[in-house]
Amino acid sequence: MSNLRISAFADEYSDSFEEQLQALKRFGINNIELRHLLGKNVSLLEKDEVVKVKEMLEEYGVKVSAIGSPLGKIRLDADLNSHFETAKRVFWTANSLETSFVRMFSFYAPENKNIIDMKGEVLGALEKLVALAREYGVTLCHENEARIYGDIPTRCKELLDYFGGELKCVFDMGNFVLEGVEPYSAYELLKEHVAYFHIKDALYEGAIVPAGKGEAKIKEILSLHREYAKEDFFVSLEPHLQTFTGLNALVGRPFENPYQYPDKKTAFSDAVTKFKELI
Repeated sequence: MSNLRISAFADEYSDSFEEQLQALKRFGINNIELRHLLGKNVSLLEKDEVVKVKEMLEEYGVKVSAIGSPLGKIRLDADLNSHFETAKRVFWTANSLETSFVRMFSFYAPENKNIIDMKGEVLGALEKLVALAREYGVTLCHENEARIYGDIPTRCKELLDYFGGELKCVFDMGNFVLEGVEPYSAYELLKEHVAYFHIKDALYEGAIVPAGKGEAKIKEILSLHREYAKEDFFVSLEPHLQTFTGLNALVGRPFENPYQYPDKKTAFSDAVTKFKELI
């Protein structure tokens, strides 16, 4: 039986990178998925800033489980050449911070087009990203999210199968629930491709809730994967409990969240507590 290793998007606790690291140590979490730090997105870090980040990580004894990059989170009619240059920066950062995983997405459609009808364009853009990742020796990990090509399990599997193992899956059961997808069936379809998990729970009505309080079957799926996986794997907390502006629009329907928090730190702290209780 494999074991899970806890990581987190600690930018959901604080904008300050030092406070992020201090919080992780207090919570007994020794890994981080980097997204926002030093006042910018991880994809925008300069080389001297990456050196600073590495020094701070070493000071606090925290390792990087993955780079939570925004690669592929743009429209297909955007400046893709510039995006591929950003990818090189992200992959260099991953190498420097000694992680092999880079989270990414499978693109949005241009205005007045449907991403489902653009499989060829999606695969063409992904081919370039996968080729660049190969050069840097990193593994791209596709996250299922609303409105991108790989928003539901069958289209995720199309992409993963196409690349024959070079593209892996970040399995987010909460995001699948928000798409109206039953998470068990999604897991059974994609389990052979899973590199790691994002921990987010949700209700089918659209509310994002603490782990174990929704319909994402987090405990059950992680238990299944511990039996299935041959190696230990990361679970990265991305709770999104401090509801962000535009979430209703992203989900596509209005809702009232039954869990309310006065600030980011309280929300993140409750997310960690609830997840540890769950497992």
